[in-house]
Amino acid sequence: MQRAQRIAVVGAGLGGLTCAALLQRAGFVVMVYEQAATFARIGAGIILSANVMKVLRALGLERPLLEVGIAPDAFVSRTWDTGETLFELTLDAASERRFGGPYINVHRGDLHAVLASAVKPGSIAFGHCLVGLEASGAAVSLAFENGTRHEADIVIGADGIRSKVREVLLGPEPPRFTGRVAQRAIFKTERLGGQPMRDCTKWWGPDRHLLAYFMTRRRDEVYLMGSVPAVSWDREELSLACPPGELIEAFQNFHAEIRRLVEAATTVVVSPICDRPRHDGWSAGPIALLGDACHPVRPYMAAGGAMAVEDAAILSRCLILFGDADPAAALRCYVATRIPRVREVQRISMENSWLNGPTATDWYFCYDALTAPLMRALEDPLGYT
Repeated sequence: MQRAQRIAVVGAGLGGLTCAALLQRAGFVVMVYEQAATFARIGAGIILSANVMKVLRALGLERPLLEVGIAPDAFVSRTWDTGETLFELTLDAASERRFGGPYINVHRGDLHAVLASAVKPGSIAFGHCLVGLEASGAAVSLAFENGTRHEADIVIGADGIRSKVREVLLGPEPPRFTGRVAQRAIFKTERLGGQPMRDCTKWWGPDRHLLAYFMTRRRDEVYLMGSVPAVSWDREELSLACPPGELIEAFQNFHAEIRRLVEAATTVVVSPICDRPRHDGWSAGPIALLGDACHPVRPYMAAGGAMAVEDAAILSRCLILFGDADPAAALRCYVATRIPRVREVQRISMENSWLNGPTATDWYFCYDALTAPLMRALEDPLGYT
């Protein structure tokens, strides 16, 4: 069935590509506009929990992701000095049945390549940096830095924490620096010289933590992400290379296993950890936001990407449900459905307590954005699935 509405998705990240792929399968004409010139295997690792994988499974992406990533045997929390295990979440066939999907660690670049394969060829326009939106009759006109203009009936801003679409809707507001920076490193496992390492471990310290995991099922590539205090971030750049010694120094008093991990890093990138004060104005007329563009999540629950994927699934369902009749109502339904869940995830991520000890996980991992009830208002379920 061919839908009448033309949809523009601004941003080809995890949420934007997922949303585009789901809508294209429902018959919508969708174009994705991405400011980068191309996809490249750069960046960091990402965790895809069962709630994410249920959506990506519907796009036929579960097997390809299992091939390029790793299904870890457990998520382990350990204390920074003695190495004591605080909590171990076993990830096996039984947990997969319980949660409804696998738990996968993967390189973001590999994830992007898999996701891009799910959208129609020719529907990603690279080198398109949005500079403005304006109503043009019944449509919205998108203006790009390269001088081109395009029209759409619905615009979805999936363009990250520094979203231009958000700025159009809500006005300019810089992201809020949280007083912490992320130190990230990727290196070949052989640099550990045979030192054993669990598939996925978070080391908890008094004022900082370090997450370490494998990114491929061959266990040949290690990802480290340390969160450490910082007074400020006054640079224009959003990430910078830093000497490996800074990572080593940040964790010099930690357990010997951690010191050996950080000493193996050869290239380290540091970036500010930012969020925004909560704002529930995610849509206006035919324009909506998803993911970090409307609800940035601090990276302490591995939930930022997950929330973007869930957003994409709920938004696509709302647009399918309301058809061509009332896109603004579809966007209001999406916002009302998503806010209660995202609000709780933001709270826990800000608290940085997820899996630090015995944790109730079913409410998070068992959630299925493809079947969860849709809401007209926060207290008014539509009753559709």
